[in-house]
Amino acid sequence: MKKILALHTGGTISMSASNDTVKTNEQNPLLDSQFINKNIDLINEVILNKPSEHITPDDMLIIKKRVKKALDNNECDGIVITHGTDTLEETAYFLDLTIENKIPVVLTGAMRSSNELGSDGVYNFQSAILTAASDEASDKGVLVVMNDEIHTARFVTKTHTTNVNTFRTPTFGPLGIVYKRDIRFFQALVNQHVCDIAHLEKGVYLIKAYAGIPKEIFEIINRPGTKGIVIEGLGAGNLPVEVVEPIQALIDNGITVVMVSRCYNGLAEPIYDYVGGGIDLERMGVVFCQGLNGQKARIKLQVAVSAGMNPKDIAKYMHDAVS
Repeated sequence: MKKILALHTGGTISMSASNDTVKTNEQNPLLDSQFINKNIDLINEVILNKPSEHITPDDMLIIKKRVKKALDNNECDGIVITHGTDTLEETAYFLDLTIENKIPVVLTGAMRSSNELGSDGVYNFQSAILTAASDEASDKGVLVVMNDEIHTARFVTKTHTTNVNTFRTPTFGPLGIVYKRDIRFFQALVNQHVCDIAHLEKGVYLIKAYAGIPKEIFEIINRPGTKGIVIEGLGAGNLPVEVVEPIQALIDNGITVVMVSRCYNGLAEPIYDYVGGGIDLERMGVVFCQGLNGQKARIKLQVAVSAGMNPKDIAKYMHDAVS
């Protein structure tokens, strides 16, 4: 008998539709769903009830502490977390960075609320429970299960505003598949360093580069309290010449600047050797982070800052998705 702890945090999976609008419920409808499997003992617990747009890093820390408590007290054999889809990938990656890989931890959600035609919430919930109960899932890091696919929290991202098949893993593809009676994994995952932080520093920001981006954006955030900046750069990690000087000023003030690509696929890497090119930015002290999108790189940088890492350790930690 496997004991699975389901932690509910809100989102579309817990909502209902009425008159072409979707609203939160006081009572989570998943609590009434029937999961029939004689080999699984399911325990439900509501810890938050928020749309995922309202989830903050402090809420992520609350979820992390509850998961850690369950791990420390050997409360269960696996954990499922239901979550709104808009920021699910960020919470999932935060947990992947801060929780030891002892038992399966699986996040899931829904694109259609509980009473909409074609609702996917209960199905995704049951798929996540089956995954969390699988012995094979115990060494794969934090997972995201949606629409019959199993993804790693490190690389999965939401790719469509409304489609139920929204969660995809660019470049690498899913780790595994949920079948009717079985869970199959096709890839392994490289282990990474876990930062068991107890608090979160603020002042870590994300900026998306674009043609003609004004230097004033970088000048405004060059102030006391700013701890780090992630930039979604152009192409492989390049920037307009106008912002090079204010970025150098940020670095000179001890503010970590991390570069990822704004592209959906591929890696950020220093290739071009001209002003604003990746090689020039790397010489200045910009840290290139390979394999993460902007929102996840920002989460990782916030974890690094909160863990009290020095600039050299931050650069090493931020270098790629598995540092």
